Amino acid sequence: MTDRPASWRMPTQAQMEKMAAAVGRKGPATPGLAPNYDFPPEYWQALLADARADEANPVARASGRALRLNEISKHLLRVGCRRCGRTVEIQKADAVRLYGPDAVWKDVGQRLLDNTCTIRTGRHEEDGCWPSYD
Repeated sequence: MTDRPASWRMPTQAQMEKMAAAVGRKGPATPGLAPNYDFPPEYWQALLADARADEANPVARASGRALRLNEISKHLLRVGCRRCGRTVEIQKADAVRLYGPDAVWKDVGQRLLDNTCTIRTGRHEEDGCWPSYD
């Protein structure tokens, strides 16, 4: 015999038939949209008119990674490597002078880490740092 709790019992045949009948009745009242459903043009216009439509990745934008250098208000920019623990700092004025005011901070930070990367294996897939933007 197995050690099962006293409250666990196999349902009776009548209980199983009742549960099986209830499964068919509990379907959604209205079916969901099919993957190929053609939304009306007003729907798409409302999405594009939304102020957040220009933000490609709201999470990255909120953290400042996707900001251009001229949009960042901090004076000192810092990027760290999650792989080797290194931290690189650059003043915003120097970054603008070197990379231009329209350069994206994510790209600048990655370039700063890659230019001074100490972990080189010779394999493209394994080389480079893993940035963490502060």
